[in-house]
Amino acid sequence: MKICIIGLGLMGGSMAIDLKKRNYATHIIGYDQSNLHAQTAQNIGIVDEIMEIEDAVISSDMVVLAVPADATLVILPRVLDLIENQVVTDVCSIKGNLAERIKYHQKRSNYVAAHPMAGTEHTGPWAAKSGMFDGKAVIFCDAESSSEEALHTVRDMYDHLHMRPVYMNSFNHDAHAAYISHISHISSFALALTVLDKERNEKNIFDLASGGFDSTVRLAKSSADMWTPIFAQNADNVVTVLDTYISKLQDFKKAIEENNKTTINQLITEANKIKKVLS
Repeated sequence: MKICIIGLGLMGGSMAIDLKKRNYATHIIGYDQSNLHAQTAQNIGIVDEIMEIEDAVISSDMVVLAVPADATLVILPRVLDLIENQVVTDVCSIKGNLAERIKYHQKRSNYVAAHPMAGTEHTGPWAAKSGMFDGKAVIFCDAESSSEEALHTVRDMYDHLHMRPVYMNSFNHDAHAAYISHISHISSFALALTVLDKERNEKNIFDLASGGFDSTVRLAKSSADMWTPIFAQNADNVVTVLDTYISKLQDFKKAIEENNKTTINQLITEANKIKKVLS
């Protein structure tokens, strides 16, 4: 299998490492709009060669788009225009807009919409690592719109990445992603902004930071270039989740202001039920 990976950052780079290491890909062609990312990926052995998009797509058996959501909207139709029998997939965390964009494309059946639920707060090819996808879920969206051959090929690829499949339609996926992933990042960004604002007056605040703070604010290190288009494209779902989140914060604020220990205890006890979901 000769694979073209467009976007050689954390996601694309980590996929390339394990697909080659686990003998799924015999040759990996890379493209990245950043010359630094492209050359770094080639120099450290993530990809075998670098080509322009047109040549890379034509020379491959499968094309993986691992670029931000706004770029995927532009590049996916362009790639579908170029292919003959190649399979095309992506790793984008927003699927509804993509589904609408290529709904009537003549090569729609060659495309498999997928979202591997994995990643870190780091970016660039130097952040790529083996095993990042192991044991995580990959969501296949609108599988009925893909050909059996294309779906089998992409499913086999994710089997080699040791991921377990989940199936949804695109718009349900976007709603679930807002609750599971997008709100977590917004919470982390907001907490970081709060602490940075407070730190102006209390220089020792970071000296007191412990593991709890580190784990909660870790996502605030995530790339603005990646998350800005995600929030923009999934705005309706994100705003709905934010309304609920703000309401819960207000519940805590009111109970604490009134020194209502019973309500505080009830809120925490109710929240503890998440252990059953995550166990």
